[in-house]
Amino acid sequence: MLLQGGTGIPHLKWFGVEGDYNVMVIDLLGPSLEDLFNYCNRKFSLKTVLMLADQLLNRVEYMHSRGFLHRDIKPDNFLMGLGRKANQVYIIDYGLAKKYRDLQTHRHIPYRENKNLTGTARYASVNTHLGVEQSRRDDLESLGYVLMYFLRGSLPWQGLKAGTKKQKYDKISEKKMLTPVEVLCKSYPSEFISYFHYCRSLRFEDKPDYSYLKRLFRDLFVREGYQFDYVFDWTVLKYPQIGSNPRVRQPSGRTGGTVVPSAERVERTSAGQEVRDRFSGAVEAFARRHGSGTGQHGENLKHKALEDSLLSPKEAVHDSDKTHASSSRNGSTSKRAVISSSRPSSSADPNDQQLSRTSRLVSSSTSSRPSATQRLHHSGPEPRVSSLARKATGRVSRDEPPHRSFEFLSISGDRRK
Repeated sequence: MLLQGGTGIPHLKWFGVEGDYNVMVIDLLGPSLEDLFNYCNRKFSLKTVLMLADQLLNRVEYMHSRGFLHRDIKPDNFLMGLGRKANQVYIIDYGLAKKYRDLQTHRHIPYRENKNLTGTARYASVNTHLGVEQSRRDDLESLGYVLMYFLRGSLPWQGLKAGTKKQKYDKISEKKMLTPVEVLCKSYPSEFISYFHYCRSLRFEDKPDYSYLKRLFRDLFVREGYQFDYVFDWTVLKYPQIGSNPRVRQPSGRTGGTVVPSAERVERTSAGQEVRDRFSGAVEAFARRHGSGTGQHGENLKHKALEDSLLSPKEAVHDSDKTHASSSRNGSTSKRAVISSSRPSSSADPNDQQLSRTSRLVSSSTSSRPSATQRLHHSGPEPRVSSLARKATGRVSRDEPPHRSFEFLSISGDRRK
């Protein structure tokens, strides 16, 4: 509950006990960065990595500001939002999080050694491998490995073979310590080397200079001449026309006049976009009634594949804790929630490894009839699609009852090493 209200923190809707299960209901979110990494053939461009880095640093900084370490920073634990939040990164899975200081006294946890490895070995900091108690510096070092993983496609200590888990951890640790950051970041901008040098220079209780780290990457972004337009690699794959549009094509080497907005800023949509937003749902409903041949009174909603969860940047609002005044399109509202449940366990893994397999229950419901007052006023003739949309909206609201369906989504509990 201490994290609630922050940008990129899933909203906790309900938690409690149901039979033998501990249950938590949170926002329904989109694909993880690991899912999107695979979707993009396991390589992200520098532009995508830098746009992500800005948000990832913000998420980690927020957790630290609330007195918690995450201790399991990895691509699987960062999810993109859905709908208007499709460009916003969320941080999830606080099962290994630890309070590192008291919010009133600001007293830091003491330095300790001989600790078991907590987290995922692939992204664990060098100090974590050495058995040192984790602090803020370790979350940031892990984030650096995530960024290099995205750029390189893999890390040098992946794929090592060993007989036991401990032997594998030892091999990963040895390879990680024997790989200089200059080698790890070879062929990539020197800012990544600076990032690692800074993280490793921090003492146990030091407060990191998050602004310095974000500025490192923002200055690089400007120098490369990129536009902070939230057109990620997966956006271009999903919508190839965006990548070929000269208005959004990325310039090379242009340094003047490039503005890098904060990842927390809201994009104001144009009036034309507002028209599309308000009537898109109605047009889709009209198409379903007259083109699909399916019944009016509802077949079960099907879970969308990964591609269907990726929105065009025109349809999504940028990273922000603010929302547009209009919370619904064509007057309808929808609520979705994810229920994560796991059996309570009386025994803990001695290595503080990942907790348990979970299942998610997705609840989707749509309701309410569009209000007669929800109209757009235009000077001049009204677009043809608007009248079509109004007609379709009226039919759908009268003829089609609200859909209520539930689907079980199995989520793998396997943790990559």
